[in-house]
Formats: sequence, C-alpha cells, structure tokens
Amino acid sequence: MKKKALSIALILGMVMSLTACGSSGSDKGTATPGVLVMATNAEFPPYEYHEGSEIVGIDVEIAQAIAKKMGCTLQIEDIAFDSIIPEVVSGKADIGLAGMTVTPDRQQSVDFSDPYAASSQVVIVPEDSAITSLSDLSADSVVGVQTGTTGDIYCSDDDSIGTVERYNKGMEAVQALTQGKVDAVVIDREPAKVFVSENPGLKILGESYTDEDYAAAIRKGNTVLLDEVNSALQELTADGTLDNIVAKYISAN
Repeated sequence: MKKKALSIALILGMVMSLTACGSSGSDKGTATPGVLVMATNAEFPPYEYHEGSEIVGIDVEIAQAIAKKMGCTLQIEDIAFDSIIPEVVSGKADIGLAGMTVTPDRQQSVDFSDPYAASSQVVIVPEDSAITSLSDLSADSVVGVQTGTTGDIYCSDDDSIGTVERYNKGMEAVQALTQGKVDAVVIDREPAKVFVSENPGLKILGESYTDEDYAAAIRKGNTVLLDEVNSALQELTADGTLDNIVAKYISAN
C-alpha cells in the first residue's frame, strides 16, 4: 500500500509539473514539458540585454526565480518586441517578460500577472534642445520611439506631436537623435538612463511622459500558469528576492 501511495504521489507531482511548465502550448502541444519559455527583446537595459553571449537583466533574473519556484528550466527567446504577444498567443512562448506595460489594448490579447515593477515613459533630448518640457512638444516635433512599445502607442495618440518615427530597437532611436534625425526620443526611464550615460550630450526631461506598471504576459485563459506566476511573484516579493534583483541593476538614485 505504501508503494502504491508513493507511486500515485509521484505521478501527481509529474502531472503538476507538466501543467505548470510549458503549459501555454497550442492544442497540439508546442511547449516543452519542464521548460518555461520566456519571450523577450534583449535591447532594453537594464531589464534585458546582451552581455557577451548571454542575455541578462532584471526580467531575466525574475523569470529565472519564477521558473525555479515552479520547478522548471528557463528558456529565453530573443525576438522583436512587437512579436512577443503574438508568440505568447500562439503558444510558442509561455510568458512574455520585456519591461512590458499593462495596457487595455494588450489585455485584449493576453492576460497579465500581478505587476512586478513600476516605471514611466520619459523624453530624451539633446542638452541644447529647445524642448525643455513636455509642453514644448509640438506639431513641428519629430519624436523617435521603439516599434510596438507604449512610447510608440502614447506618442501615436498624442495630437500635440507632429511626426513619430519608429525604430526596431530603442538604441536605434537614440542614435537617430544623436544624428539629428529626430528631435526627441520617448522611452522607458531606466533604459533612458543607460542610453544617456552612453551618449554624451543627451539629457532626460524632468517630467515623466506617462507612469505605468510592468507585468508578465500570459496566454489568455491559462489560469494555471497565471496562478503559478502570481504565486511565485508573491513569494519573491515577501522574501525580498524581487527587491534584491532590482537593486542589483538600479541604484536608489
């Protein structure tokens, strides 16, 4: 009887593992059991970026911590930012972590975990720019953004901005700014700090363009995975792991 009970317990444990890890696959089962596939765009420091041959950053370490809590191995897929949600919807990825803001439009396509970070969109300009506040953005302004980001979404809906130029990577938008091809760049605050530190002659305006929350994108209706991710995030918040990961990359200043 004890052997039978042990066998049943082992089987149940395996079933739970298969349900939690690799659970977003299509009806044909595209996800790999025991593997949590994270779709991201590793052009967004300090949340995800390349360091040699590795992809590192805040989101990567958070995803690794979540996967560990779930008993999974993390697999990272580095793709274009605007392909992340389609990848999650199709089941090719289990979660999307990419400094992704929760928006009503995105919520129509995917479910979101509890927020794990707060951020804001900011405006980068040359130090000698005539644009010194948000009110200086006008119909004559050409603003660079990364395609598919909330910076893109908000600027496209902003009637006070004349032209929005879209780039595949945030760094490409910043390079266009240094070359005088755009007047300003709207992007998330922490990547903005990195880009400004790497490009002398640029600055960030004091006012935030928008304030927002980051969360993990999960295939709609996948409540098992959503609950697992939220449970892991709650534990990582309670034991201080989440704060420690963020502090490793972002100073209190």
